[in-house]
Amino acid sequence: MPQSDLVAQLTSPAATTTFAVVGGLLVVTLLREIPRIPARLLVLMLCAFLDMVGLLMIVPLLPFYVKRLGEGGVMVLGTTVGEATLVGLVAAAFTLAQLVSAPFWGRFSDRRGRRPALIAALAASSVAYLVFGFAEALPVLLLSRLVQGAGGGTVGVIQAYVADTTEPAQRARALGWLSASTNLGVALGPVLGSWAVARGHDLDHWRGEGELYAHAAPGILAALMCLLTMAVTFLFLAEPNEHRGGDSKERVPIGKALGSVVLQPGQVTSRLILTYAIAIGSFSGVTTVLALFLNHRFAIDEKTIGYFFLYIGAIAVFARTLALGPLVDKLGEARLSRVGIVTLSLGILGLAFAESLPTLAVTVAMIPLGTAFTFPCVTALLSRVVPGNDRGLYMGMQQTFGGLARIAAPLLYGHSFDVYGIQTPFFLSAALVFVTLPLGFGLHKFARPRAPDAPAA
Repeated sequence: MPQSDLVAQLTSPAATTTFAVVGGLLVVTLLREIPRIPARLLVLMLCAFLDMVGLLMIVPLLPFYVKRLGEGGVMVLGTTVGEATLVGLVAAAFTLAQLVSAPFWGRFSDRRGRRPALIAALAASSVAYLVFGFAEALPVLLLSRLVQGAGGGTVGVIQAYVADTTEPAQRARALGWLSASTNLGVALGPVLGSWAVARGHDLDHWRGEGELYAHAAPGILAALMCLLTMAVTFLFLAEPNEHRGGDSKERVPIGKALGSVVLQPGQVTSRLILTYAIAIGSFSGVTTVLALFLNHRFAIDEKTIGYFFLYIGAIAVFARTLALGPLVDKLGEARLSRVGIVTLSLGILGLAFAESLPTLAVTVAMIPLGTAFTFPCVTALLSRVVPGNDRGLYMGMQQTFGGLARIAAPLLYGHSFDVYGIQTPFFLSAALVFVTLPLGFGLHKFARPRAPDAPAA
């Protein structure tokens, strides 16, 4: 299919109507699920949705911002660093800050509460979005991503909140609902970001000078979304009664917990954390170069990339709200996570060979299905096998090791994209995801422990 034909199809009135219908169906699907969702979880889902909308307004645009500020690459110590590698570096900066901050946010929330941790992190993120919007140099853009990452280290805190307030048998389903709301943000955020760019262009055209608002509008709007999330968290999200906070001599030290994952990889907690880290790192690394891949092969640009994220997010929402719960009941978390690993690896591999819109649609669809079946199940299993007073720490630690993988993968895939060809990142990613499959063998023994908050033997 000629590149111009695909772009014309994506920008046609029929495609616009279809995407609008898909967006409407996403909202209807979540509204239908609302009566089944506990009130506290519903408020947390709203917070997660608003936060993710702000974040995903920025992420798909990042490669184009880097390209604008570092077109043709930059010289570093006498070596030219290509555009794709620069994108990987800037993307990795977010993850670096996130992985460093995650265990400390988790421990802070164990001691002082989940709610204060969330509010403080959101405040940092709102400032970072404004810096991103008005950045006119790569170092400033890099700084904004570091601050955003530090504020984004609270994913483990949110997961710990869900585990605090949900029965063990329902945690995978509850985490699925939570991730459905975030994936709704994944689906709608990029479209809103592209809309903000277009409106910024209109404002600049009216002013008759430069492209100030075209570049700044997504950052400004993301900051406003972040402030709205803070308000919702402050007004409506109560601290869970199940979380007791305070200091405790029984808590595992952060250093010892982190070291056990590397030094004792056979432990069930280590296997779960490593599975999550490798899979999410590979997924995130592919996402980093996806815009460049689609631009190279199909001429997709910043005005049409949002449609692909809408498609991915839509399937993720439908999978988490309609399929995850029944499949967990039928297969169990351990078996379903292995199904997800296989699906995710095949979807990533298929991207390398996609040459037409139908092939692209099928392979891209397998990726959100794989993540929907893998990550909630792995996280739910982890919440079952760690003590309740260390839950925030271990959830944060999961994000830390996931963050390490999300730093290495964008750098590796960006470099391989520049040097070895645009298909190479997808081959590497698919292989890494698939090798996590053996780590999931035997985990069904921990799916329904006698004492939900007892540590694994």
